[in-house]
Amino acid sequence: MPLYAAVVLIGAARFLESSLLIDFSVALLILSIIITFYVLFGGIRGVMYTDALQGSIMVVAMLFLLVFIYWLLGGVSNANMALTNMVNLYPADAIATGGTGWTSFPTMGTPFWWSLVSSTLIGVGIGVLAQPSLIVRFMTVKSDKELNRSVLIGGIFIAIMPTTAYIVGSLSNVYFHQNLGKIAVDVVGGNIDKIIPTFITSALPEWFVYIFLLSLIAAAMSTISSQLHTQGTAFGVDIYGTIRKKSKQKLDQITISRAGILIAIILALIMAFSLPGGVVALGTSLFFEICAAAFLPVFLCALYWKGITRLGAIAGIVSGTFVSLFWLIFVFAKTAKGLGICMALLGVETIIPTAPWPFIDVMLIAVPVSAIFTVVVSLFTKPPAQEVIDEAFKNIDNKGSGAK
Repeated sequence: MPLYAAVVLIGAARFLESSLLIDFSVALLILSIIITFYVLFGGIRGVMYTDALQGSIMVVAMLFLLVFIYWLLGGVSNANMALTNMVNLYPADAIATGGTGWTSFPTMGTPFWWSLVSSTLIGVGIGVLAQPSLIVRFMTVKSDKELNRSVLIGGIFIAIMPTTAYIVGSLSNVYFHQNLGKIAVDVVGGNIDKIIPTFITSALPEWFVYIFLLSLIAAAMSTISSQLHTQGTAFGVDIYGTIRKKSKQKLDQITISRAGILIAIILALIMAFSLPGGVVALGTSLFFEICAAAFLPVFLCALYWKGITRLGAIAGIVSGTFVSLFWLIFVFAKTAKGLGICMALLGVETIIPTAPWPFIDVMLIAVPVSAIFTVVVSLFTKPPAQEVIDEAFKNIDNKGSGAK
């Protein structure tokens, strides 16, 4: 989770760097201090209230951005057609791996196709459902009635946010080519994290730059605060809470949770300074996929299947996490090459160089494995109800033995 917090911090800091000309390192520190302060003292209630306000700001800003770029480029048809006609400017390295243009799907089965489908579409689209911070939010809802109310709003929100980002990111190529004679990736020197911030700073009115800055910081603060609160709670309640039962020293769990939050933000900052440029999209998809592999089958079984057991859940989480890490370190080309562990240990960049395996994202491999372990182990172990009954009879027998 510190990895994803680091990725979100980088995205917000890059916009501050591009729009306000603030040094990237300074921007990271400012954002970290603000977020840490209100998560530490606001708690879950403070985080949820700020989420609601920040979400409203984000929706308004993204809708304006979507309408503005189509107005700027002469309407929906003209803008889309202009982007289609720029196919001759499509990056050569993307064409070499199966890309066919900004408005057409890549060739099926190619590395580009696998990257788009397994990382962006499936990895982000499905992996987002298993984020621990969202699961915590789900657990705080009072009843199904409140959940049903949130479906419409949540559906609209999730449709607006990524759709706008994808469209604006693509159409920025038209704007930059018309005004600077270059496509977006060349304008930002290859760092794709800067494309949308640079477009907004260059093309939109100055007043909107500050509004969008507010919405972007809102998005970053909302996401990171949720991550930090979840990590702090896990540290203070799950880890220390378990130790506390057996310990004679009873420390305050709130204090321990706050210490966990501080540790999490420090780890996120270290990662943010260490990660290379252009990592936001890849880092987001990888985090979502690892979460999906570890938690999604267990979460779904817990919601819809009464037969899941504690051992089944543990087996699903452990198997999903292990397979994810193995695939990322030794098979998936993007991460295996970047980490270099496979090369250091085995002398090869990836242990399965034959296509398409090096280009298939971890979610398509690890989630089925996690689901199989969750179901199979649950079928061969006692269901929760039976565990409770056995424990009750065990306690009765122990009390009876003590009386004798």
